Amino acid sequence: MWNEKMAARAKCREIDPDALFVQGAAQNRAKLICRGCPVRTQCLAEALDSRIEFGVWGGMTERERRALLRRRKDVANWYELLTSAERQYEREQAEQEPPSLPSPVEAPALTSSPAPEPASVPAPDPVADPARAVAPVPTRIASAVAAR
Repeated sequence: MWNEKMAARAKCREIDPDALFVQGAAQNRAKLICRGCPVRTQCLAEALDSRIEFGVWGGMTERERRALLRRRKDVANWYELLTSAERQYEREQAEQEPPSLPSPVEAPALTSSPAPEPASVPAPDPVADPARAVAPVPTRIASAVAAR
């Protein structure tokens, strides 16, 4: 669960805490603070497990968290669910990444003629070939969990 090490890594440690306890449209600005936070998943799990009622936690407002809790009454441990979903997502992303090619080693020129320029390869057209289209990366693990 949440501990001092996680709190020390949180992006929000550098801002005024009142910025996360706002109303209305200001909540959307507050949620932006959570983007890219290394402990976002653990923060959200803490808020869900502890039923924290106020503020933005893990990129979700209190209203969004209440809705998630209503939809998923079966979840007893949000920390386990969210961290396991995060690990599985990271594994799937690692499997989808193509292996990196080693950088070519420059061979000494045997002749004085210039090397031919490499042919340009056009980028894949996702409309013409949907199988080559890149899917957008989900920004909230909680959204993926809620859909299960």
